[in-house]
Amino acid sequence: MNGLSFSELCCLFCCPPCPSRIAAKLAFLPPEKTYDLMSDETGSRYSLHLTERAEWQYSQRELDNIEVFYTRTSKNNRIVCMFARCTPNAKFTILFSHGNAVDLGQMSSFYIGLGSRINCNIFSFDYSGYGASGGKPSEKNIYADIDAAWQALRTRYGISPQNIILYGQSIGTVPTIDLASRYEVGAVILHSPLMSGMRVAFPETKRTWFFDAFPSIDKVPKITSPVLVIHGTEDE
Repeated sequence: MNGLSFSELCCLFCCPPCPSRIAAKLAFLPPEKTYDLMSDETGSRYSLHLTERAEWQYSQRELDNIEVFYTRTSKNNRIVCMFARCTPNAKFTILFSHGNAVDLGQMSSFYIGLGSRINCNIFSFDYSGYGASGGKPSEKNIYADIDAAWQALRTRYGISPQNIILYGQSIGTVPTIDLASRYEVGAVILHSPLMSGMRVAFPETKRTWFFDAFPSIDKVPKITSPVLVIHGTEDE
């Protein structure tokens, strides 16, 4: 079961008040890093260097339109942020929280393609413990990660909330919903969202238990922005 030990399984089912470490093992699957950040002589600017595993699909010109930098979260983790300038004079910027088994290197081609097709710029970040981001992935860290990304997007680029679209995919819907429940934005897109950890493991669950992880379903009513939900009809 995703590498869980016998003691962890016992803890999951017999000692539910302590699920955070186990939830992290079930929900977060950081891949082997597919990129590096190389600093200039001053150490203040970084360039993106992709490995073959990133499967970059565009030219150097598009790569030069991707800005990367570090920011620090409230949990004191240094995480990587990426700003892909996909189109000139874009009205909207998408704050994209990616899925659980990819990093920014693997997502970079997708971001360029998506932004170019819908005339938006894309801002994204790697969760703690993913890619070149420090720390370890956890529920608390993922909330701090998107908060830091939100602040970086707002302060570094001066983009107003009404021109930001929050997009979360899979585990990325967890921080997206958390942020959307606290800020009003242009729109929210939830791609294969999780209702909660217990509801994923036990679909018949009808309530949120105090030990449940990722209780997104309880935060959704607090969202005041327009919401689009995308989900497969045969997703198990």
